[in-house]
Amino acid sequence: MKISEKDVEYIAKLARLEMPPEEKPRMAEHLGEILDYMDKLNELDTSDIEPTSHVLPIRNVFREDKVSNHFPDSDLMANAPQKEKGHYQVPKIIGPPASP
Repeated sequence: MKISEKDVEYIAKLARLEMPPEEKPRMAEHLGEILDYMDKLNELDTSDIEPTSHVLPIRNVFREDKVSNHFPDSDLMANAPQKEKGHYQVPKIIGPPASP
């Protein structure tokens, strides 16, 4: 497929590329070769091929999330250095800044 230098200028503008004038003929030739190769691929019979988004079959390998209580609360709270009403007690970190 023949690509003109004007097409190359348009594509470069869309891609926001600056291209020196001496590179435009070479780029037109390269783009033409790419499109010719795509035409060869279009000649292949793909009527029996199922469309896919990936070459290999993909499946979800993660297990389903299930809510469960693995450890009794009493065992978990046994590790807490300080506790209050069944909750971990931690130092207050939000408040006015400390004075120097």
